[in-house]
Amino acid sequence: MPEPGPSPLQSSLPGAAARFGAHVLGTAQAAASGGPPAPPVLPGLPAGPGLPFPSPSAAPPTTAAPPTTAAPPTTAAPPTTAAPPTAPAPPAPSAALRRLLSGPSGLGTEGLHPARRGESAAPEAAPEPGAPAAGNPIPGLYYHPVPEPDPVRVEEVSRRIKAWAVDEVDLFPEDWEKQFDGFQVGRYMVACHPDAPTIEHLMVATRLMVAENAVDDVYCEDHGGSPIGLGGRLLLAHTAIDPLHTTKEYEPQWARSLQSDAPRRAYSSAMEYFLAQASPSQADRYRHDMARLHLGYLAEAAWSQTEYVPEVWEYLAMRQFNNFRPCPTITDTVGGYELPADLHAQAPMQRVIALAGNATTIVNDLYSYTKELAAPGRHMNLPVVIADREGTSDKEGYLKAVEVHNDLMHAFEAEAAALAAACPVPSVLRFLRGVAVWLDGNHYWHQTNTYRYSLPDFW
Repeated sequence: MPEPGPSPLQSSLPGAAARFGAHVLGTAQAAASGGPPAPPVLPGLPAGPGLPFPSPSAAPPTTAAPPTTAAPPTTAAPPTTAAPPTAPAPPAPSAALRRLLSGPSGLGTEGLHPARRGESAAPEAAPEPGAPAAGNPIPGLYYHPVPEPDPVRVEEVSRRIKAWAVDEVDLFPEDWEKQFDGFQVGRYMVACHPDAPTIEHLMVATRLMVAENAVDDVYCEDHGGSPIGLGGRLLLAHTAIDPLHTTKEYEPQWARSLQSDAPRRAYSSAMEYFLAQASPSQADRYRHDMARLHLGYLAEAAWSQTEYVPEVWEYLAMRQFNNFRPCPTITDTVGGYELPADLHAQAPMQRVIALAGNATTIVNDLYSYTKELAAPGRHMNLPVVIADREGTSDKEGYLKAVEVHNDLMHAFEAEAAALAAACPVPSVLRFLRGVAVWLDGNHYWHQTNTYRYSLPDFW
């Protein structure tokens, strides 16, 4: 079928980006001539009042703080019929914010816009926000509505990922098919990566997402997973991502092991496709993020085995590792460009990425709350840990977890905007925008996937 074009871009970067500075002409000229610009030294982020986290070193924006998109209603309809909370119309974006949302511009940056290749290079306005998506948004949760993802792309990605799962890696038995379809991974990934230049770029993210969930389900949770022996299973699966280098005598046995169960088959195949698109530094970044994820799995499993309920800060530390970070940090690979390793490694960028991963993972805790309560055993999530450790009711623990998420989101947005102003390099700006869009798409998927999620009756 014809290759569907990229979807319109959205972003959650707020009005704080109004102080975004002009590109340095020398950097643009260097990019145009093919020479790499010298990596900027990004400022530190000293602590300051007004945020629950260290505030950006850049001067505060003159615009007001980002408006809360969804305010808690005074009364609530049952969760199954609740309409998305109404929100005030967002303020008109400033010229600087429109520039950031539409991506880098100037000499040497045309190639960073796959959607604009072959079109006029005239400046673009920021895309108009679409109608709020259907579903059950959590009252009081700070989020950004996004337009429905491109249905042509959704259909094609869904078709390809099902064929890959069934025909290439034999991922699941027939009686799991309904659950696989209900995950709606095609809609998920198209919403999170609207700037992907081709379907195959989208498939890179989609295969990795499905493989990661197979490991989580089969090794850890829903489909026979257990904390007992998890470390050994995860280590062997990790070698499908970070390959074993051993002697000729033992290498064939390891290679055969990669086909021994569905999670390892999925990891191995998805990684092979990823390496065809990613640079060596992007691949190494992903391996590092997956090691973080597996470390978080092990901490949660250890607490489960010992029946330990962590302190709230301990739980949040675990969730900084056991979270979605590997997904938004490949946004440049999926977008067909690269954030250079030296810029990715800068401390302010690492902080922005960590805040993004933490915020988007608490979204999962909140939307999966009733699903986990209905499952066998006791599942730890942020509302449960807050209620246990701080002696609150279930409802109070849940609403406090909403506040934690909102604080994380505000901190992410403020520091992403400060980083954009401090380091206006085209790949940095596009990467920050891609991470912000991923957060919005992730919320959209949780909000609208009523096959998997429903809300507690707390309003």
